[in-house]
Amino acid sequence: MEGPKLSKMMLAELVGSYLLCFFGPGSVAVAVLTGSHQGLWQVASVWGFGVAMAIYATGAISGAHLNPAVTVSMALFRGKDFPASRIGPYIAAQMVGGVLAAATLYMLFNPTCRVFEAKQDPPIVRGEPGSQLSAMWFGEYFPNPAAYGTDEEAFAQVTPGMAFVAEGIGTALLVFFIFALTDPRNGLSPGKFRLEPFFIGFTVAIIISILAPLTQAGLNPMRDFAPRIVAYFAGWGSIAIPGPRGIDIWVYILAPLIGGPLGAAIHQALRGGLPAADEEAEVAA
Repeated sequence: MEGPKLSKMMLAELVGSYLLCFFGPGSVAVAVLTGSHQGLWQVASVWGFGVAMAIYATGAISGAHLNPAVTVSMALFRGKDFPASRIGPYIAAQMVGGVLAAATLYMLFNPTCRVFEAKQDPPIVRGEPGSQLSAMWFGEYFPNPAAYGTDEEAFAQVTPGMAFVAEGIGTALLVFFIFALTDPRNGLSPGKFRLEPFFIGFTVAIIISILAPLTQAGLNPMRDFAPRIVAYFAGWGSIAIPGPRGIDIWVYILAPLIGGPLGAAIHQALRGGLPAADEEAEVAA
């Protein structure tokens, strides 16, 4: 049976990325601007369920990468199923979906954000130092402005190098589990019950609950860069791109693109211990 055309795959990546960037950053917006979410785990849970639902909705069409780090890793280590020629179209579609989602959130929450900014002491001025506190529902910042603050003491606690390592490790863990959970040779994967999306979302939630205080746990270049574009034009300017420390955006783009393939490589190294496909068929018989 002929698979979906590339145009349909791109549309699925666009829609899935929209869902991911609506539910995930949307949960951050609600937590930061209204205080409706109490505690990190509530935000992480919404993130996780949002990721799972986005995968369920689009995975059968495009594989639901929804993340350039996943796309690159798939091309490198599962090239028979995902040729490298699809990397560019997939990432382009992901970016469009992310920008549209961020624009939607801006339309919904900008009035609330204005009130939030005015109530701070001193009031937040978009584009000025410290305004990352009101921009953190778009892109990510290190350290997390809501947890550490935005002064020099906060910056000293989470250095760019530390943030790079944290984002790289977090993305490596995420991609490692994606590869493990979707490997047909893994007899312990939840594949026969179609629960892979749920467990991938749960993995995202776990990683967020640990790394979010440090870096907001981006783990996805699209999830960071696409909303930053909207924030840049919405008044945050250089606080959005490149970020208050001048290199923020590169941490959230480069670290996942290194960490993702590393996680995939670790899984591939372990994969030799799994039974071959024909052995699995014999056991099943």
